[in-house]
Amino acid sequence: MGYNEGMQSKWWGWGDSKKRYPLEQSPNFWPFIEARLGSLPQQQHRPSPREEIALPASRLHADDRTALQMILGREGLSTEPNDRLTHAYGKSYRDLVRLRRGEVPHPPDAVVWPRSHEDAQRVIDLATAKCWAVIPFGGGTSVVGGVEVPAELSDRLFLSMDLAKLNQVLDVDVLSRTAKVEAGIMGPDLEAALQAQGVTLGHYPQSFEFSTLGGWVATRSAGQQSTKYGKIEDMVIGLKMASPRGTLTVKALPARSTGPDLNGLILGSEGTLGVLTEVTVRVCPIPPQHDYRGVLFPSFEQGLETVRTLVQGGPTPATLRLSDVDETAALMAMRAEPRSAWKRLVEGLAKRYLVRGPAVTSPERCLLIAGYEGGQAEVMAGWDRVRSVLAENEGLLLGRDPGRSWYRGRFELPYLRDTLLDRGIMVDTLETCGSWSQLPELYRLIRSALQNALEREGGRGHVMCHLSHAYPDGASLYFTFMALQTEDTLAQWQAVKLAATDAILAGGGALSHHHAVGLDHAPFLPQELGETGILALEGIKQALDPETCMNPGKLIRRIGPDAPEKGTI
Repeated sequence: MGYNEGMQSKWWGWGDSKKRYPLEQSPNFWPFIEARLGSLPQQQHRPSPREEIALPASRLHADDRTALQMILGREGLSTEPNDRLTHAYGKSYRDLVRLRRGEVPHPPDAVVWPRSHEDAQRVIDLATAKCWAVIPFGGGTSVVGGVEVPAELSDRLFLSMDLAKLNQVLDVDVLSRTAKVEAGIMGPDLEAALQAQGVTLGHYPQSFEFSTLGGWVATRSAGQQSTKYGKIEDMVIGLKMASPRGTLTVKALPARSTGPDLNGLILGSEGTLGVLTEVTVRVCPIPPQHDYRGVLFPSFEQGLETVRTLVQGGPTPATLRLSDVDETAALMAMRAEPRSAWKRLVEGLAKRYLVRGPAVTSPERCLLIAGYEGGQAEVMAGWDRVRSVLAENEGLLLGRDPGRSWYRGRFELPYLRDTLLDRGIMVDTLETCGSWSQLPELYRLIRSALQNALEREGGRGHVMCHLSHAYPDGASLYFTFMALQTEDTLAQWQAVKLAATDAILAGGGALSHHHAVGLDHAPFLPQELGETGILALEGIKQALDPETCMNPGKLIRRIGPDAPEKGTI
């Protein structure tokens, strides 16, 4: 049985419907939130009952239903309201607000489940002939509008193609350290199959439990241990894709010099060129040791300098996750122990390590979670390196408890968003990346833009950030912002998101490091890629999907005689 089989997923929130974020033993959390946002509304904001959500009728005609069932069988096609509802949106703040309100004006007309690459290709061929649109659907965890029907294109008939039945590991070549895998497999099922063969992909995004290999590839995903293992594009060596022009197959080879990299062409294409059905990836032996610890710094800048020094000097850490002052304060408030216990713990550790300095006494403390994975010698060498650079930046090594706590709960935070939404709190995340020379100013620009926008839109707000996914030349910045919801919270969110995006682009950061483009970022893509870059993407779209059947409105502008003016989606 697969990891998620038998699990009842929340159609209105994150993950398992039986699961909530455990705040019962965190007495400081809600006082912390109210101190920063103001008094919370007493009334709980609960989702609309599913049975009260009325969807527009499916526009799939009886003869078209028959044609699809000839390809997929009866169980491979559904126009039932429940299936259409659960495939209408992803998991962004905007998505969840609309779902909770019961606002689903443009669901897909049908959901299809191919059983093979050939099924997927035949459905796409039929959709192309009928001028239908097809949205590939993996785990449905997009936070940028990657799986929804764009309102301006809703006059077309849309199919959501769910890859859940393409979920097998086809081959593991331990000698070559590669694995050929169907694209619809969920993260936990993939790792279980690989680890049974003594290998791992090492790719653990926060959505790991509910996202798929194909989704990772389509969005250029990053895992929490990407500093050691790389992003998903560093792992892909071959793939198979069903497209309106037919099957595209990239042979899995260690290297080649036969023109541009077609793997790179498909990576990050977000279903706009076709549907990924099979991926061949590099794997590596399961590391015998995992050693994660906490480090405390008196300032974010000193933590940044330590992370840069570690990632540029080796041995390569698996994880370097540095929280700024405000995120560190929130993490402390979420701890099960009262703050006094945290203070006693830090002071006790300081005595144990015979260190007293700014990292302990400063009220503006920043927590780094650092982790090394590998053989004993490699892990020990990593921590020797950490100790050698901490003194230069007044860092305090806390030991393994903070690292173990983070590692155990690293997939849990999305559940907290549901709890905050229940209490009428707007909460969302955004991310970017930049070079080491850019990062301090980029951090200040985005943080200031977020804080100012929150104050303009609602009066008060709380902005947090952590650095992660570190490289020799730079790193990612991941922001979380929250405020009490206003009456028009979607307009509130839009204004804050726009202010942050403007700051990212003004600071020279990436529009997205791993969340992808989708609908949310598509209007801004020309500013990052330039006119020539957009023309190149449109040319590729024209070559593989001339009728714009594949996930239209996302990433690449529409083309053809009815194309909008330049600069629009």
